[in-house]
Amino acid sequence: MSAPAVRGPFQWSVVVPVVAAVVLAATWLHHEHWAVLVAIGAALVGAVLAAVHHAEVVAHKVGEPFGSLILAVAVTVIEVGLIVMLMTSGGEGTSTYARDTVFAAVMITLNGIVGISLLVGALKHHLVSFNPSGTGSALTTVVALASLTMVLPSFTTSGQGLEFSGSQLAFAAVASLVLYVGFVLTQTVRHRDFFVPVSSDEYGLMTGLLDADGDDHADPPSRRETLLSLALLVVSLVAVVGLAKLLSPTIEDAVKAVGAPYAVVGVVIALLVLAPESIAAVRNASRDRVQVSLNLGYGSAMASIGLTVPTIAVASIWLDGPLELGLETTQLVLLCITVVVSVLTVAQGRAKSQQGLVHLVLLGAFLFLSVVP
Repeated sequence: MSAPAVRGPFQWSVVVPVVAAVVLAATWLHHEHWAVLVAIGAALVGAVLAAVHHAEVVAHKVGEPFGSLILAVAVTVIEVGLIVMLMTSGGEGTSTYARDTVFAAVMITLNGIVGISLLVGALKHHLVSFNPSGTGSALTTVVALASLTMVLPSFTTSGQGLEFSGSQLAFAAVASLVLYVGFVLTQTVRHRDFFVPVSSDEYGLMTGLLDADGDDHADPPSRRETLLSLALLVVSLVAVVGLAKLLSPTIEDAVKAVGAPYAVVGVVIALLVLAPESIAAVRNASRDRVQVSLNLGYGSAMASIGLTVPTIAVASIWLDGPLELGLETTQLVLLCITVVVSVLTVAQGRAKSQQGLVHLVLLGAFLFLSVVP
């Protein structure tokens, strides 16, 4: 059953985003006291849950794949703003912040969101099914984007170290936008049927498509309710990213206290920002709608690269200091393993719990090696 639509002004789903936004505004300048940090953390959790609720309301109205696309793009647009804001603030790790955050988002989506979705869905329904044609094209686009923007800088010679030269960065930005826009048109216009949930037989083989709105039993929300949920979704996501930024100094202090690399800060913030998509993916997987979960996972990875790199390329015109997008050796190895495992997972069009477990172990390896490189 899809999330119920917003019915009144005192529903928790209306109150929580507003309260989270108020907490964000009230604590923006002063948030050092432990009690204030606790309030920020509580508001962050509430904003995440509210974002998931409103994303499901909107998705129920517009159907798939538009629903998952809206959530992925909304989160990523605000995430890009957070990256630019933190880069302009200066400080340690500025040159690699964009790379570390985007790479963390890619690993969390390809292994975390995909892995937990496959595991939850398969444990509950024995086998999960999805359309390999649509999911395969999404994975192909993610691999191309990651390779062009984060692998190539590690091997080019025009720029210094792990940096692109100016012309190379411009090319990577344009190529990223072309790939992303092309995929969105494929997903929503030319081949939309490849990205809607599928029905399957007892062996997990695809037999057809499920209803477009994703729920045979509940009527879709009205236009007014949908617009309200869309507005509250934006408010919730702004609150999630803003509150995550307020918590970032505390996260940085904790990272320094344990002697972990600065890149861990990007990992933690990526985990917080991607929480709404992760929860939405798990809830869809539990309803045997893994196609929606994969749309969210691969769509988020794609948007994270395809929207961030062009934005950073433009921002680099006035940002001081180097911009390192190239991956380190350990990151390259993890990405290569993830790509191989993902291809084998997607090619079958169905998955058991083991595939989900493999992806989650890879996520665990990424998180562990981020702390202990």
